[in-house]
Amino acid sequence: MITRRTVLAAGAGLLAAPHIVREAHAQAPVRFCLDWALQGNHGMFALAEDRGVFRREGLAVRMDRGFGSGDTAVKVASGAYDLGYTDPSTMVKFNAENPDKRLVSIYQVLDRTAAALVTTRRSGITSPQGVVGKRLGAPEGEASRMLFPAFARANNVDASQVRWTSMAPNLRDTMLFQNQVDAVTGFLFTVHFNLVGVGAREEDIVAWPYAENGLDIYGSAIVARAEWLERNQQQAAAFVKASIEGLKLLMAEPDAAMAALKRREALFDEPLEKRRWFMTRDRGILTPAVRSGGTGVLDAARSATLVRVNAEAYGVTNPPNPAEMFTDRFLPPASDRRVA
Repeated sequence: MITRRTVLAAGAGLLAAPHIVREAHAQAPVRFCLDWALQGNHGMFALAEDRGVFRREGLAVRMDRGFGSGDTAVKVASGAYDLGYTDPSTMVKFNAENPDKRLVSIYQVLDRTAAALVTTRRSGITSPQGVVGKRLGAPEGEASRMLFPAFARANNVDASQVRWTSMAPNLRDTMLFQNQVDAVTGFLFTVHFNLVGVGAREEDIVAWPYAENGLDIYGSAIVARAEWLERNQQQAAAFVKASIEGLKLLMAEPDAAMAALKRREALFDEPLEKRRWFMTRDRGILTPAVRSGGTGVLDAARSATLVRVNAEAYGVTNPPNPAEMFTDRFLPPASDRRVA
């Protein structure tokens, strides 16, 4: 039966409808690509989505897994994605070769690179200098391997005296565990837990992160194409603001973040990824610079070092201007970026 109350309720719904439609249209679509398959640190983006933080900032975010930092950079530069989470070291050579598709880091999530020299106690290597004359393994062209000469110079290691063994990425850590190589280069958070996964005891894993041993450069960041940024400044700032809030949520509620990632990937290993997140947090995010200046804080000298060492590693003769590759203009005030 249609009553007067029903008619009034229907009328109220119609009056509210334009507001709902306006809200829906206010959500700007943003395509976002991660650097790899879901890992613990990606929980900041998952929670920002699940808790409605992106929506509150006027964004409708589609988040996809990545297939390596280099691949993500290319996809963002091509316009397949608006924003990406990738290592800015991959951008040096790319920007030099593709100035019309220049990429810009708009929020440095990892204040320190995860690149590291990793070995096990049975190798007998007790310092970076101990790799001289040893078998060092990594996939050919892998970023940590390309940066090894700069790390070697910072630690008085003669890089020419290292014997390299190349392998597929999925075999690197197994080959180290099986003593087919004496040490490897790679991202600490990846190599460490891959070694645990193949049976290594954590107390037997020894590592020298580049950033803690003379090569203090940035790690993964949110990046965008310069041309897209000029047309979408509000969306860029909103995405950065929401991501920082997501990071704070991840810091406060790691279990909830792991559960959010598990909902997206059934095979996601919550206990292992929680431990990977804690290592990422402690070694890559909560650095003295971040504790002092807030997450995303930029330093011109460190930006210039990243460009210089990558230009040397990849033979880039026309390196990009660091000021055109890093910006902090989309960051909220430092008081809103305190995470420690």
